[in-house]
Amino acid sequence: MSDVRPGRLKVYLGAAPGVGKTYRMLDEGRRRAARGADVVVGFAECHGRPHTEAMLDGLATVPRLSCAYRGGRFEEMDLAAVLVRRPQVVIVDEFAHSNVPGDGRNPKRWQDIEALLDAGIDVITALNIQHLESLNDVVEKITGMPQHETVPDEVVRRAWQIEMVDMPPEGLRRRMAHGNIYAPEKVDAALANYFRPGNLTALRQLALLWTADRVDEALQEYRSQHGIGRVWETRERVVVALTGGPEGDTLIRRAARIADRSAGGDLLAVHVARSDGLAAGVSHASLARQRRLVEDLGGSYHSVVGDDVATTLVEFARAENATQLVLGTSRRGRLARFLTGPGTGETVTELSGDIDVHRVTHERAGRGTLLPSRRRTLSTARLIAGPVAGLVLPVLLTIVLDQLRGTLNLTSEALLFLLAVVGVACIGGVVSAVIASVTASLLLNYWFIPPIGQFTLDDPNALLALAVFAVVAATVAVVVDRSLRLSRRSARATAEAETMSSLAGSIVRGETTIPALLERTRETFGMESADLVEEPPDAVGVTAVPAGPGAYLALRGRTLSSSERRVLAAFAAHVGSAVERARLAEAAAEVEPVKAADRLRTALLRAVGHDLRTPLAAGWAAVASLRSRDVEFSPEDRDELLATADESMAKLNRLVENLLDLSRLEAGALTLNLRPTSLEEVLPMALTEVSAVDVADMEEIPEVLADPPLLERVIANLAGNADRHTPHGKKVLITASALAGRVELRVVDRGPGLPADGRERLFEPFQRLGDTDNTTGLGLGLALARGLTEAMNGTLTPEDTPGGGLTMVVSLPLAAKSVGAEPTEQNVGGA
Repeated sequence: MSDVRPGRLKVYLGAAPGVGKTYRMLDEGRRRAARGADVVVGFAECHGRPHTEAMLDGLATVPRLSCAYRGGRFEEMDLAAVLVRRPQVVIVDEFAHSNVPGDGRNPKRWQDIEALLDAGIDVITALNIQHLESLNDVVEKITGMPQHETVPDEVVRRAWQIEMVDMPPEGLRRRMAHGNIYAPEKVDAALANYFRPGNLTALRQLALLWTADRVDEALQEYRSQHGIGRVWETRERVVVALTGGPEGDTLIRRAARIADRSAGGDLLAVHVARSDGLAAGVSHASLARQRRLVEDLGGSYHSVVGDDVATTLVEFARAENATQLVLGTSRRGRLARFLTGPGTGETVTELSGDIDVHRVTHERAGRGTLLPSRRRTLSTARLIAGPVAGLVLPVLLTIVLDQLRGTLNLTSEALLFLLAVVGVACIGGVVSAVIASVTASLLLNYWFIPPIGQFTLDDPNALLALAVFAVVAATVAVVVDRSLRLSRRSARATAEAETMSSLAGSIVRGETTIPALLERTRETFGMESADLVEEPPDAVGVTAVPAGPGAYLALRGRTLSSSERRVLAAFAAHVGSAVERARLAEAAAEVEPVKAADRLRTALLRAVGHDLRTPLAAGWAAVASLRSRDVEFSPEDRDELLATADESMAKLNRLVENLLDLSRLEAGALTLNLRPTSLEEVLPMALTEVSAVDVADMEEIPEVLADPPLLERVIANLAGNADRHTPHGKKVLITASALAGRVELRVVDRGPGLPADGRERLFEPFQRLGDTDNTTGLGLGLALARGLTEAMNGTLTPEDTPGGGLTMVVSLPLAAKSVGAEPTEQNVGGA
């Protein structure tokens, strides 16, 4: 099927459930079908919303596939049937959904959609922002609800179109209150939890920013494909140029204010490390401080290499589609500007084109530069001016001295010619000095050495004068050239050191991932791309250097100089070390389960050594006393000993059952019998050993899909734990509510609570954090409760109890959802 055109994916993206993604998706399907397209519905989840269900009328639907899993029946999209049907367009809801395992099905629905696209079928789907992999942890921090189903960002970015379905938080909450999203009995709980105004506002901002970044990527790709170099002012991008001087803080704050004037404005700070001498003397401490300031203001810092600062700045600004460039006014005084010509600011202004340039005044303006002069190497102008001066300057001096003939003696005239030769040597180097010395010697010989008007080259004095002129000129030129070369080499070394310092700073700040290092390498050397390859590519315009065993750092773009290659080798070494660290991390990850198992085994032995011995010893002592013939026990004493033995054996039985259940969970051998289960059915047996408990009315709570005996164990463990931590005189509270296709059971205690950083440790086996009696119990209750809950497709999470204490929240799917999608957290993010 290699000749089949891949299908095109369209994604309707929303900030939260209920904004209307499924409705819009089905509406587009109806419109396409009305235009004659072959459109079918592969899977649509309407969540009982009548307006959405009405949109299915008139659309062909592929029957769903019924799947058996853990004793329940679930419905999934029939991928094989859709591929056989081969429509032009298929509508597939719930992009992030996890498929029911078995029969060779893909683990994720987005993988089903990839298969449809490969078959040449266009797909329309829907997704909530919380299911994007890169934002999953951010959404959990905002809402407090983990999302176990995610889609890689790259899969979504490859979509042909991404359309955001937006709705203000107030409007979405009104839809919720009117019953257009959830059933009336779920509205209050939803508005008080996930659909709080702050949550919805934050999720909406995440969705808008992510979509804006995707639009920006598409724009950059279009500009690159069409070779568009001029600036498109789609949003403000402000580039501020930093030299490491004291004026940097002023420029950064000024640029930040400019960027803040428009919503979504970007601040980019750039420092050019160059080889023409201006980089020498830069204060790296100042640059480091200014970098922190830029990042504190929400901007990004960039370091690039360029021999011409003005050109490099403009090229960087154009590459970033910048709209404004912020520069400081020159620190050189008037005399310096007059002698050395226009500076970087004037040149940038001339080259900027449609980029606005801001020249910001500061306290160092016009007070003299803190950096070396720009003229440190022989520029093209000096290479031309030197030979011309070597010819013209002796002639002009001859004309002047001829007018003063008789005023100066021969010695003075010779010294003036020598001074002219030295001046030419300083301007143009060795070649210009030789030209000037020959010209000056001939003119001096012809016009000023008797006999005047004749060349007396056969005279030893004339030959000596010519030789002296040549030696002096060559010596001065060599000294000047050597000084310039040493200055250039020093400046280049400083630029390289600055670049490496920037790289080292990135590593210290944690930018050590391989993609981050590759991008920094590409940016630093101004290349088109930077990749890590196994073999050095044999292609024009590609520079490759070794980056460790079996790896090469390949850069595509301009040809690099030898000094740049040295710096590139250092970058490659850092990339190679990052690759090696990644390999070591993978090896360490493989070893970690073994270490965890060893720790678990050690903890088990320590715990069993005490916790099994205590009830065993008590029971043994009671039985031994009853069997003793030396003591005659009263009926009351016999009953007490029997009760002690019975209680000890019951404790032993519970400990052994917990250990066996935990081992079955870890081995994946626990047998489940999921069926519709009422909480009223389970709670009485689960709470038999809890002394003080208040249970809210459970009559209105729908049935959950669970294994009744296992759910009883979960509630018993949670209630027993809460009872141990609840102060005397207060009771454990148990409540429940239904929300978004799930039931949440809350076990509330009024104890001391638990810090946030200790909550995950709470569910590790053999942990007894804060128990009032830390000498009994294996610490398996909460670990087993979470394991059993997750085995029943539920979740167990701790929350703070308002007023103090800890609340354990058990979330289980409704029994009514057993014929729909797999009952996991995706119901929170439904369309």
